[in-house]
Amino acid sequence: MVTIEELEARAALVAAGGDLGALARAMRGRAERTLREAPFIPQVKALLSQDGGVCPRDGAALAFDPWSPRSHRCPKCGTEQAGERHHRWWARFQHLWLAEQAAELAALAAVTDDAEAAQRAGAILEGYAHYADLPNRDNVLGPSRLFFSTYLESIWATNYLAAAVLLRERGLLDDGTAAVVGGVADEAAAVIGEFNEGFSNRQTWHNAALAAIGVWFEDEELAGRAIESETGLLAHLAHGFAADGCWHEGENYHLFALQGALTAIRWARSAGVEPLADPELARRVAAALRAPILTALPDHTFPARKDSRFGVSLAQPMYLELWERGLGITGGTDEAGDIGAWLRSLYAAPAPAARDFDSWLYEAGGRKPDARSRESLSWNALFEMAPELPDGGEPGQRSVYFPSQGLAVLRRGNRYVSLECGEWSSGHGHPDRLNLTVHADAVHWLPDVGTGSYVSRDLFWYRSTLAHNAPRLDGTSQEEGDATCAAFEAGDEWSWVRGTWGPLTRTVVLGPSYLVDLLEMSATDDRLLELPWHLDGAEVESPGRWEPHAFDDEFVADTERFVPEDPGAAVRCRARSGGAEVTLHLAPGATLMRGTCPGAPGQDARRRCLVEQVRGMGGLLVAVLGFGAGAVAAVRLAGTSIEVDTPAGTDRHAATTEGWDIRGAESSVRLGGLRAPEIDFEPLVTKARPLREHAAVPYARDVPALDGSGEGFERAASIHLDHEDQYRRSEEPFDESFRAEGRLLWDADALYLAVDVAKPELVFRPADAPPLRLDNEPDDIHSDGLQVYLRPAGGPTWAVLVVPEADGGIRVRPMAGSSAAAGEVRGAWTRTEEGYRVTLALSPESWNDVRLARSADFDLIVNEMRPDRERRAGQLVWSGGGGWVYLRGDRQPAERFGVIDLA
Repeated sequence: MVTIEELEARAALVAAGGDLGALARAMRGRAERTLREAPFIPQVKALLSQDGGVCPRDGAALAFDPWSPRSHRCPKCGTEQAGERHHRWWARFQHLWLAEQAAELAALAAVTDDAEAAQRAGAILEGYAHYADLPNRDNVLGPSRLFFSTYLESIWATNYLAAAVLLRERGLLDDGTAAVVGGVADEAAAVIGEFNEGFSNRQTWHNAALAAIGVWFEDEELAGRAIESETGLLAHLAHGFAADGCWHEGENYHLFALQGALTAIRWARSAGVEPLADPELARRVAAALRAPILTALPDHTFPARKDSRFGVSLAQPMYLELWERGLGITGGTDEAGDIGAWLRSLYAAPAPAARDFDSWLYEAGGRKPDARSRESLSWNALFEMAPELPDGGEPGQRSVYFPSQGLAVLRRGNRYVSLECGEWSSGHGHPDRLNLTVHADAVHWLPDVGTGSYVSRDLFWYRSTLAHNAPRLDGTSQEEGDATCAAFEAGDEWSWVRGTWGPLTRTVVLGPSYLVDLLEMSATDDRLLELPWHLDGAEVESPGRWEPHAFDDEFVADTERFVPEDPGAAVRCRARSGGAEVTLHLAPGATLMRGTCPGAPGQDARRRCLVEQVRGMGGLLVAVLGFGAGAVAAVRLAGTSIEVDTPAGTDRHAATTEGWDIRGAESSVRLGGLRAPEIDFEPLVTKARPLREHAAVPYARDVPALDGSGEGFERAASIHLDHEDQYRRSEEPFDESFRAEGRLLWDADALYLAVDVAKPELVFRPADAPPLRLDNEPDDIHSDGLQVYLRPAGGPTWAVLVVPEADGGIRVRPMAGSSAAAGEVRGAWTRTEEGYRVTLALSPESWNDVRLARSADFDLIVNEMRPDRERRAGQLVWSGGGGWVYLRGDRQPAERFGVIDLA
């Protein structure tokens, strides 16, 4: 990782005292218990589950204590919890913590000649001689032996190998321990190297780990692949981070990816490659370091966009170290002084308790310091941070627009407003185009709450449009589609942004004492437009009454409709928090409802939300949010103008062909910044669309037998699932002994399907089996069985999950979000010499549409379960595609479906 010359130079800086010397002393103090007492090395693979690490009494996350492997305290109720699932949850953090401890101790040994630290670091490294014995199966996201996802293996490996390399460079690694490390590194290279995640944040860590393994073995080819391949370090710096510095998956994953990239840069330098020798890449890294500063909320937290955690302080030591390392890696220069000033503001902020992050557990089990300083950092900073923090400058926070994300941030004093446009984002993205966030006067009035646990049911709430301050159409979460920023200008007194998504346009104008929000719909047919307002604690002050009103949503309860005394007047709402307050004025013309919904992740109490509704082709919703008591007295619509009464007089707002005008009692402001729409063009070179699978389905002269025998399917159309490129694997590659053939017929009443599956050993999940409680996916995917999809042209997807049962019958589960019902499937199954056969009649409500069109999209998936597994091993997919089965659940993208034609 570093040469002996570099180690000696760093040791001299540490010996000289200053911040680096203080950090080394703090590290030594933090390691005292680890030096006195051998830490517990888990002999088990970590497990991700719904109940592991969760208090069964109150649902709170248990506290991770590296010195308590079998007893785990609930910080909320104080009880101690135990059990295998809790232990395997604990093992996840313990493996990661141990690698960090090994690296810290090795770093101390390398720069301070601490023999005790070297000995304990070597013992931890040698303690993983069992690494290859742990099972590489039942993983959630990529192959792994210690964990359930490859990215965790990569984080662990970078610290584990850092410890080994530091000891080796100092001549402190004995041959036996080196042999253990070599065996671990060799196996880790195979596990990590086969799972490439492209431009996911996780791949930054895979690259770092593979580069580290390449350095350990002095393997130039392996290190070169991690650094220079199409999805290697250099590609991530050039394309993963956009020209404006943003990573495409939101702030939480931006920070995580940047941390991985900085780690990979360090290993690349050890392999003889200087990534930042290219000025453009150096500029990208500098922009990536500044981007989170520009989007940060006034309370020093990052906005919880997409799947980000909610309310996380950027004064966390992990993030402090990220900026410190960034300054050091880029040469310690901070031309504008903004990063140094930002760090100083974070160090001056109240010290948050260090959270348990996968890539930062150094303070686990310890006490929170009263204040954060450069002494709070880890061994990474010991080698990479500048000896002194740069002076001068300002934090650099200002109104800004990020083209790559379509994110506009408007700032005025301590007030922060953002509107989200940009490309539709799968994976960690949310259906929240045109989402509005407001933070003002130290209160997060309109938050984006991000995402909580990936294994609890409320994940589906946080990933819905209704959970955001974003518009939805026709009662369902937003469908795919990009939003475009149509205007942005930030002035001294007034700023604005306008975004468009589908038939909707949202305009937000921020001024000295209030915000104007205008949502317009221009549709070609009758649509239902809804706009949630998650203004917690808001109470309607306008005269009127509330009456019960039905609202169809799993997560929203206690819904009522407001009936105003004066339907022609704006509805006034007020919310208070601490000593601050805001008023929300909703212009007439919409139905206003209220209900309760889940709070932010980690909050038990439900919160109150408001929802506006309007139906038509040209709906219009106007709102004004006043900051402070008396900021806004009244709001009116006057033709095409919005009139806002303030203590200084009446402001009139109106859209113009050039932008937006505000005419006040004493002055007028004109805002421009209109952005030309993107021009569609036909590229010079196009990639041919992959051929879709087709099957011509003959008419059934007689209804075939549905008893599993296969009788009556002799004339059926055959579809085959028997190729490697039709197999989605987990850890094991395709085995030709697993294959299937489907046969299709149709008549006026149904589509008939017989599926013969060849499989050496059948594993059907019983209907009365105890719940797996692994994640949010249906348990029945972890069984031999079928997934069937049918979609008429222009219609909704119909999809069912079918599992054979012991009595010869079948268990049918309609898939969430599809139009299917259990009663629309009849059939049975039987064993065959090679496996099993299922015969089905599918009679969806939309079958008549399919029959009249004589065509429909269709897909068939056959799940593969094995007796020694907790999760399915893989699946065969008629429409093909290959790849990995991880995270797919019972979902299949409609664009992947094949086509059946009714002959």
